[in-house]
Amino acid sequence: MDANNSVTLKTVQKAADTLSGHVITTQVQTDETLDSLSGRRLFFKCENLQKSGSFKFRGAYNAVSRLVSSNGRTPHQLQVVASSTGNYACALAMVAKVHGVTAHAVMPNNSPECKKRTVLSHGANLTLCEPAAQDITRTVKQVQNATGAVFISGADHPDVIAGHGTMGLELLRQSTCPEIRVYGAEPEVANGAAMSLNRGERFTFSRFPQSIADGLNVNIGAVPWTYIRSNVGDIFTVSEDEIKNAMRLVWERMQFVVEPSGAVGVAAVLSDSFKARAVGCRNVAVVLSGGNVDPDKLSEILQM
Repeated sequence: MDANNSVTLKTVQKAADTLSGHVITTQVQTDETLDSLSGRRLFFKCENLQKSGSFKFRGAYNAVSRLVSSNGRTPHQLQVVASSTGNYACALAMVAKVHGVTAHAVMPNNSPECKKRTVLSHGANLTLCEPAAQDITRTVKQVQNATGAVFISGADHPDVIAGHGTMGLELLRQSTCPEIRVYGAEPEVANGAAMSLNRGERFTFSRFPQSIADGLNVNIGAVPWTYIRSNVGDIFTVSEDEIKNAMRLVWERMQFVVEPSGAVGVAAVLSDSFKARAVGCRNVAVVLSGGNVDPDKLSEILQM
């Protein structure tokens, strides 16, 4: 990877400076029942309470802010485009509006309706396409060719990744643990990162999977993969039922609404595989990454 595009502690710290005063320092919550179910002490980083409803606001704000400051054009002359199943599009639309930049979002036509409405409510231009990688890539190119918009990848842009990394800096300030192991969590039916880690090379889906955790029905980016490969100790996959159960538990025990993607980490730490493989981990930080879910879908899951 080009050193100029690498993500380092320094770039994450610079992102934290950029985001200061513009993002919410989200709280860390605990729950005794969930501790008991997991057999560990759990600390929940509540990014479901972040602006735009997910941690994606961090990366979007850092990337757009740096683009505006370095591009040489006034914000109203700039246009940006990104593809997303929802949360990143919501964040980019909100951030672009704040900066006076025109945003274009390309989303699969099966994305949650609440996320489509949010993108439009912030004044972004929404283009829908088929939920296949090649269709999404082609549609983004079409928007770029028609508008001259700058593509800001939610998966591979170093400024986006550095912005997301500020969540980790906050966790470090909010914790006292000197030794940290990093684990990942995915749906069983959208297990691209786990397959990549097992194979030792990045795996990509030709057609995106269809997990209830719609935000994870994507391919991992090439840039994140370089860090996953060298820094993530294990990736735990969970079933659709485990994800739904985790959503219900968070609602019942913590009174928080989390979307399916935001509940995957909770499902993982409650799973038998985590109990068997994450030996010695007594204190575990779990990111509740987002809370954007269609009300009808939420009601259906909570009543199951």
